[in-house]
Amino acid sequence: MEIKTIQYILWLEEISKKDIALVGGKNASLGEMFSRFAQLKAQSPNLKAEEVPNIPNGFAISVNAYWHFLRFNHLEEKLHKLFQDFQPQNFLSLKQTGKKARRLILEGKMPPDLEEEIFTAYQKLSQQYSQKEADVAVRSSATVEDTKQSSFAGQMESYLNVKGKKELILAVKKCMASWFTDRAIAYRQAKGVDHLKNGISVGVIKMVRSDRGSSGIMFTLDTETGFAHIVLINAIYGVGEMIVKGRITPDEFIVFKPTLKAGYEALITKTLGRKHYQYIYAKGGGLKKMVVGKEKQKTFSLSDREALQLSRWAMLIEEHYGAPQDIEWAKDGESGQLFIVQSRPETVQSLKNRLLYEEYQIKTEQKPVLEGIAVGEKIVTGNARIIEDVSKLSQFQSGEILITRMTDPDWVPVMRQAAGIITDEGGKTAHAAIISRELGIPCIVGTKNATRLFKNGQEITIDCSLGNKGRIFLGRVAFEKKEYKLDTLPDLGVKIMVNMSSADSAFRVAMLPQQGVGLAREEFIIAEKIRIHPLALIYYEQLKNYARAKTEKINLPGFNIEYSRTKLAQIISKIDELTQTYIDKKEYFVKELAEGIGKIGAAFWPHPVIVRFSDFKTNEYRQLLGGELFEAQEENPMLGWRGASRYYDEKFKPAFLLECKAIKRVREKFGLKNVRVMVPFCRTPQEGEKVLSVMQQAGLERGKEDLQVYVMAELPSNVILAEEFLQIFDGMSIGSNDLTQMVLGIDRDNADLSTIGDERNKAVKAMVKKVIKMCREKNKYCGICGQAPSDFPEFAQFLMQEGIESISLNPDTVIKTIFHLAKTKL
Repeated sequence: MEIKTIQYILWLEEISKKDIALVGGKNASLGEMFSRFAQLKAQSPNLKAEEVPNIPNGFAISVNAYWHFLRFNHLEEKLHKLFQDFQPQNFLSLKQTGKKARRLILEGKMPPDLEEEIFTAYQKLSQQYSQKEADVAVRSSATVEDTKQSSFAGQMESYLNVKGKKELILAVKKCMASWFTDRAIAYRQAKGVDHLKNGISVGVIKMVRSDRGSSGIMFTLDTETGFAHIVLINAIYGVGEMIVKGRITPDEFIVFKPTLKAGYEALITKTLGRKHYQYIYAKGGGLKKMVVGKEKQKTFSLSDREALQLSRWAMLIEEHYGAPQDIEWAKDGESGQLFIVQSRPETVQSLKNRLLYEEYQIKTEQKPVLEGIAVGEKIVTGNARIIEDVSKLSQFQSGEILITRMTDPDWVPVMRQAAGIITDEGGKTAHAAIISRELGIPCIVGTKNATRLFKNGQEITIDCSLGNKGRIFLGRVAFEKKEYKLDTLPDLGVKIMVNMSSADSAFRVAMLPQQGVGLAREEFIIAEKIRIHPLALIYYEQLKNYARAKTEKINLPGFNIEYSRTKLAQIISKIDELTQTYIDKKEYFVKELAEGIGKIGAAFWPHPVIVRFSDFKTNEYRQLLGGELFEAQEENPMLGWRGASRYYDEKFKPAFLLECKAIKRVREKFGLKNVRVMVPFCRTPQEGEKVLSVMQQAGLERGKEDLQVYVMAELPSNVILAEEFLQIFDGMSIGSNDLTQMVLGIDRDNADLSTIGDERNKAVKAMVKKVIKMCREKNKYCGICGQAPSDFPEFAQFLMQEGIESISLNPDTVIKTIFHLAKTKL
């Protein structure tokens, strides 16, 4: 299928997105961006250099050249005969067909006229970059790749750091031959693409010296949920082939697009990867693997400023194409400049039916044996099959769970048959993750040691239902799958919000029909992400000195502690391990808390997100690292030193100020003004005034920049003195768990008393009714964030009838509660 206009070489400036049939998807996209952004620079001379994406120059060897090469070497008929005998379902036939097809092309001779054109263009490119022989990337670009329906990511080959005429011509032939790699043939077969009626173009692009800098991939949406308001960046040291092949776990950056566009530094989370290797230039061409130094491994491969710059570029590219994008970028270590080296349509999440919501729930109390980074949202059970390298793929049986250190494009034929995939290495943009998403297979990457932990034939269950965290269980674990059509949900006249504990699941939960977060619990973020008592971080240096001293008495403001120096040294060692990249240990607490809150705030933006300040009891605080140093053993922690009473206490106030600093960062730096705060267990209005005063000292002033501060209605005093509390707070959120405990005198941690009463008790409902009535009279916010409406549909019905403004539910009960309330409303 030859294009009528014979044109073998086209420069990027001559190419647009309309030229896919001539130069393939990859080259067409590069040409489109090269021309578009050059035009943008010319039209807007006042734009700063970093505001417009840099695209390295180069040229495309068109698909006409491929057909010319086949005809010159009389290969069309030979390839046709070869594929007549091809058996698509036979793995051996696939390997033999691919090998013979590639050999035919590699043994062919480049037509002299085509060779001359390629070399002339290469000389011109070298002159543009003031090099005798430019270092170039030679990249395959198929006419059926990088479309909205299929990406063909990694199916054909690319060759990097190519120099000189001889090496260039060889690399071009290798790219043409890679049209017939085993994985490309299998992929085309699955997509219904004809092997012989479609051809391949080759791009020759100036290399970016990322071997001395960094590189990576970014998506203009969340790859697991399709959440569209973020840019997800993965970054590593060196040339980007390492990240695509999943050989390391990259650094991850998440940037929130709406507030970035508004001028905020909206880098809401960044996570350090395991970057122990990188690719650098090899002498004589190509790449070689190099070990990254231990200190360098502990630093991010991209600065915050650079992550924000790349995100702005990603937004420009997405806006230009009008669709979510999968973008490759590179940083030149010599010039310090960033470059975009590829952009293609995202082909998984953007095609999903957003009106159909799938929910997987695992039904077990069993603990997972291993965790990693989840890809997808499914749960699956199967027998483990450990494959050490590609030469042993024939051992794999359809329906098994593939476990390996990493995958690359050669693994695709087997990956298509897997029930699930687990890898030791890799991040969300590793090859295994990309292909698993496209195939709809649950996958867990970055487990570190799955290949050593499991055995062949062992039955295991993969759980990707919790968001970012993937879990692996031994044996067959029960789970439930539900599907909901969101276009059939009714309007209730009451706001349905959600209770959030884990930031990892925020983007997934935000896909539910909801109007914000009625309760975001800080303590879950602290326990899961931070894991260290805040006072142990505040007094880190003093504790470190005491660990070295001869005395076992520790004197700190408000504390007089006797503690074993050996145990103290162990605590310091663990703190050092968790906070190894932080000189200021307090910043570790603020950053991790701000990122957790920020991710939830971004997920539900612009709807309100009500963050409850920490509500650990002393026994729970003692479970944190270093907690035993600062927390007494109370007889009844439920009624002890908790909530508001901590925040203004001089002993704990420094810790509360860190919480305030995290909230301030979320609102002022990230721009998430939808985040509001709530004070728990506030016994008296006077306590409330003290807390508000401390908050103001920290720069969190109620009413300033629309900061709303609520109080939990969970004590009889909150109800009886509701009018006084509402004079100093912007509203109330009913904590039905504690309110029931206090009204009925039941310790809710005591299972023996659980049969006496619950939230449906008349006394409790009378209290709830009074709070709703008072808030309505005072025109103040009133919601509920306790467990009751999630457990008892009739209680949710009672709340709606009383005119409550919002009902906050556990995510797994949102849809069923909406349907129940809709029925009762009729």
